[in-house]
Parts: sequence; C-alpha cells; structure tokens
Amino acid sequence: SRAVVKSHLIPFPGFSKQMVEILSKHSVAFSTFDVFCDEEVRQGLKTFSNWPTYPQLYVAGELIGGLDIIKELEASGELDTICPKAQKLEDRLKSLINKAPVMLFMKGNKQMAKCGFSKQIIEIMNNTGVEYETFDILEDEEVRQGLKSFSNWPTYPQLYVKGDLVGGLDIVK
Repeated sequence: SRAVVKSHLIPFPGFSKQMVEILSKHSVAFSTFDVFCDEEVRQGLKTFSNWPTYPQLYVAGELIGGLDIIKELEASGELDTICPKAQKLEDRLKSLINKAPVMLFMKGNKQMAKCGFSKQIIEIMNNTGVEYETFDILEDEEVRQGLKSFSNWPTYPQLYVKGDLVGGLDIVK
C-alpha cells in the first residue's frame, strides 16, 4: 500500500510542501492528488473524511490526518511504522530487470515505439519470436536516469536477458 497525500503542492499552500518534505525525508512511498484540479473531489473528500482542511494523508485508504498529526507522528517515531517505505532505486531496478526473462527498456512499448531506435529493436525482437516484456522509460524519469547509471549504459533501448544487460540496438543487431 502507498501513502497518498491529497493536496495542492506548488506554490500554495505551504502546508502541503511541508507534508511532502516530511514524507520524502522518511522515504515514504506516496503519490499526490491536486485537489484544486477537481472541485467535486476537493469538497467531497472533506465530507467523506470529516476533515475540513488539506493536506490529508491516507495510508491504505484510511485517513491518518493533516500536517499537525503527521508532525506529531514524526516526533514520536510512529510515522516510520505507519507509512510504507519507498523501495530503494537499486532494488527497484533489479526487480524491473528481472520482471521477465527478457526485458526491454525503451521509449514506448511493444505496441507503439516512441523513437526510431526503439521501433527498430521491437521489429528485431518480434521477428525472432522470443517472448519479452517492455518498460517505457518515458513514463518514469527515476528509472530512466537510474538505469543508465546502474547498467553503465548511457542510451536506450537496453535489452536484458535473465537480469543481465545484453546491450542496445547496435549489439542486438
């Protein structure tokens, strides 16, 4: 489960920024929702939660509270036991690389490549008949940048077989 911060982040109000800073400092896995982009959700959540202000922190669908509660939980040390931790990037990359026996990290996916190099490698892979999975690096900047360092391979696409880097388009060709 992930913690969800329901708030407007930048530039107003400062309470949301403080909440995000606290959660980030504690390596909490969280996502946010901008309540200013949906007035129905903004007002409905106040009624649903019986909590009149934002930000609101939910863990596993349950309201934990607002900024004051989060600060109290942080001070008591309870925040670390309540909130799910973000997976370390290296562990996440290892998990993604091993998601399938053959993993292709590319711009786009099997159905629609979003660059010429990715399109070429997809054509090659499809012609081999090898089963493979893809990961769209354009959807996750942390993975996009982190995998370059992790693999010591600066470009995409990157093909992995059983967790080991094979290489990019030139190598696959």
